[in-house]
Amino acid sequence: MVASRVPASIDAYIAGFPPDVRAILEEIRATVRTVAPDASEAISYGIPAFKLDGALVYFAAFKQHVGFYPPVHGDAKLEKAVARYANDKGNLRFPLAEPMPLALIRRIVRHRLKQNRAAANAAAKPPRRSRP
Repeated sequence: MVASRVPASIDAYIAGFPPDVRAILEEIRATVRTVAPDASEAISYGIPAFKLDGALVYFAAFKQHVGFYPPVHGDAKLEKAVARYANDKGNLRFPLAEPMPLALIRRIVRHRLKQNRAAANAAAKPPRRSRP
């Protein structure tokens, strides 16, 4: 479905799909944007990405599903909620033949925001000095 050249923007990426898939991709994009309005959009690894304090989420359309990355970890309830969509590597596959689980996508993005902020805050703290 996707041309072999890397698209210049998320708009260009989405434009390469049939109207029904474009609508789904735009819906996912809007959902991520709602939860992370300050995130920047990019094309990374040839697919749409959102970045805020590091890589936030990626998504990509395939013949039968939309892939959503990276794998979810660090929240047992959320891991259980995404289990039916996870492949053997933990990446998520949302079937195109089913309604997109937008509420779940919102939860994933909120979780990733917390993880990225925690990592950014930890990197910004000066190292603790040991006592003599």
